[in-house]
Amino acid sequence: MEKVLVTGGCGFIGSHIAEQLLKENYQVAIIDNLTTGHLSNIAGLPIDFYEHDVTAPDIIELIKRINPDYIIHLAAQVSVAESVSDFLKDENINIRGSLHTIKAASECSVKKIIFASTAAVYGDPDYLPVDTCHKTNPGSPYGLTKLTVENYLKMAYDLYGVEYCILRYSNVYGPRQDAKGEGGVVSIFSDLLTSGTSPVIFGDGEQSRDFIYVGDVASANIKALKAQSNVCLNVSNGFSITVNELFTEMKKATNSTLSPIYEDERPGDIRHSTLSNEETKKLLNWEAKMPLDEGLKKTISFYKKEMNA
Repeated sequence: MEKVLVTGGCGFIGSHIAEQLLKENYQVAIIDNLTTGHLSNIAGLPIDFYEHDVTAPDIIELIKRINPDYIIHLAAQVSVAESVSDFLKDENINIRGSLHTIKAASECSVKKIIFASTAAVYGDPDYLPVDTCHKTNPGSPYGLTKLTVENYLKMAYDLYGVEYCILRYSNVYGPRQDAKGEGGVVSIFSDLLTSGTSPVIFGDGEQSRDFIYVGDVASANIKALKAQSNVCLNVSNGFSITVNELFTEMKKATNSTLSPIYEDERPGDIRHSTLSNEETKKLLNWEAKMPLDEGLKKTISFYKKEMNA
């Protein structure tokens, strides 16, 4: 049985990946420092868990002891706003933590690293939908750190033969996303609307995003383990809606009468983002299956249960 190490595996996306890996009969190990991840996300699962931080130098020896066949590297600082306010912290986690992981992979014959990157590497797009041939011009330290790790992965392959697959996520949403920590707009709206609080929309709300359900992201990661190596792919739905449209959809789904509060747009935020996933469909034999309306209902249902727990 092949072993997959998931860094950040107690987090929102990582825990869904871990679940799907088990269903596909992989042995799963997780490293997580529990800053934003939660043990409750993997409760009851037959997983080897190690509470540790990827920024600690001895993480390299830990990964070598775990001796995985594959690594899915998710551990990261994922807030654009936080990256703007503290880019040294962002650099330490996203670049140094990733280099520790890559170094360990090169020393224990890992077959492939799957790296969680982001649409933020593109910056404000010149055209939509954005394909992976589009220039990269990140507008935030977060996007810059992710792009830097992408380049290190390419160099690590050239120097050490460490194979990789880079997956650039659009806006991921779904159950278990922490509205108060790593939260995206869907989790924040879900949390506030179910608790009867008006959410804040930054800017005019006409900024658009490509929302992808977490289960579809998890399946892309698992497909990438055995698919073509040394590629960079978008993981997305391939279409976008505005934040105002999203709010309207979620207001209906929660039977809410609340109106949003508009505040100034945040520095580093991209105006419009839609990612092309045509290449991903072909190379991974994958497609996004969850319709947005159904995914929103599943997400809202999760927050209602959390509120009543």
